[in-house]
Amino acid sequence: MRLGVLDIGSNTVNLLVSEARQGARPVTTTSHRSILRLMRYLEPDGSLSEAGISALETAVTEARAVADAEHVSALLTIATSALREAPNGADAIARVEAITGVPLQVLDGPGEARFTFLAIRRWFGWSAGEILMLDIGGGSLEVAAGIDEVPDVALSLPLGAGRVTVGYLPDDPPTEAQLGALRAHVREQLAPVVAAMRGRAYPDHVVGSSKTIRSLARLAGTSVPGWAESERMILSRAALKDWIPRMAAMPAEARQQLPGITPERTFQIVGGAVVLHAAMKALDVDELEVSPWALREGVLLRYLETLD
Repeated sequence: MRLGVLDIGSNTVNLLVSEARQGARPVTTTSHRSILRLMRYLEPDGSLSEAGISALETAVTEARAVADAEHVSALLTIATSALREAPNGADAIARVEAITGVPLQVLDGPGEARFTFLAIRRWFGWSAGEILMLDIGGGSLEVAAGIDEVPDVALSLPLGAGRVTVGYLPDDPPTEAQLGALRAHVREQLAPVVAAMRGRAYPDHVVGSSKTIRSLARLAGTSVPGWAESERMILSRAALKDWIPRMAAMPAEARQQLPGITPERTFQIVGGAVVLHAAMKALDVDELEVSPWALREGVLLRYLETLD
């Protein structure tokens, strides 16, 4: 059957259409993305402006049209931190549901971590053993760890690439003082993750997912021999550390000339890199593997399990 997953994130509205059935690997047939950056539309009280909700409606309408053209059997719609935290999120959700005609599932942070962890577990397989997952979205950082499909640890922190950029790196390019303040903030926010991981066995695989981490891996990482770049890459903490000051010294417009940095990531890639490096350092991670599967694949896989 053909299934669609519409993911309304803090940075993009992303539609993934896949041929999928129980017991088989989903195969992506279409991917449609609209750049939204909902963080730009936040009012002082954290609510979405009318312009932001209108932009969201436009993006969802476009995605709905693509899903209809692809003749999806079911459209699964999910939303993450930007909508779940906005005081007027319920109004925005109602307007999205009116367009799609299906209920919008608003994931909490740990739920987002669990869905993403499921996708990574399925991609790497049972033989991968203990997995530690890091996922950086626009609004939040998800961390999960465990040996099964349901992680023992599933945490979400307000350390998304877009969020920290808006809050701590207002200048383009950012100043050293701003970068220092962001690093201090990230270290403080990571305390619950460090505490949750204390006493656990060192993971057999540390895995990063999300567009931010994939972009950083294309810039500073290496491909795993025998695998296509889109399926397996390695990113070391040392290489990431080397690139952060180089990216930070450039204006955002110049960063899109770097390998792997797409135009929609130019403003927030430095913030995302600072968060990832701090998380790897706090958790004593020297390098991580990059998973091509993430939240949307996890939602799709879990849906397949519910079918009779």
